[in-house]
Amino acid sequence: MADALDMETLGEELPLLEGIRTARAIRRLRPDPVPPALIRKVCEAGTFAPSGGNRQPWKFIAVTDPERRRWVADRYRPMFREYIADAVEAARDPAFPESRRRMQRAAIHLAEHLHEAPVHLFVAGWTRRGQPQLQALMPCVMNVLLACRAVGLGASLTTLHRNFGAECDAWLNLPENCPTCALLPIGWPLGRYGRPPRKSVDECLFFERYDPARDGR
Repeated sequence: MADALDMETLGEELPLLEGIRTARAIRRLRPDPVPPALIRKVCEAGTFAPSGGNRQPWKFIAVTDPERRRWVADRYRPMFREYIADAVEAARDPAFPESRRRMQRAAIHLAEHLHEAPVHLFVAGWTRRGQPQLQALMPCVMNVLLACRAVGLGASLTTLHRNFGAECDAWLNLPENCPTCALLPIGWPLGRYGRPPRKSVDECLFFERYDPARDGR
């Protein structure tokens, strides 16, 4: 599959708004490798995010070695199990929404198979005044996710690795003032992109002032 890809043109034809509307989280991934040139392409998209003063604080660390990916997964998995335990118990209720149950199953699958995801892309960034520059880093992450959608890669965002963040950052050889803020497992999708369920924008869009009578919550 990878040998036939034209990196220059891949993903360039996808309309922007279609990509935004259909870039759902893909948590079931094939173990097949992703070409380094394609990793570079989606990270390049991240660098076009806005940043205050054009500081461009982001750094990307793509972990592809199987043993290094297992190192991440072995630490992520028990923390995820603890994190989701209450939700798993709640899902035993027959009234629990099936859409949330499906999403939960996908998240569990990712945690249990994280070592198989061919790319663990960490997004890190220089701090400013002691704080992560999330106002730049999160748009950068979103650009990477949208680029993955455009080129046909599956991806999702997790920050749970921050529970062992100091250890992980040191393992990635990052300085203390350049911590990771996100982990994106990336690979060829087993599922398909498509529109995720969303409320109508009319339930959350207000002009001039907020109207609680129209709030769709």
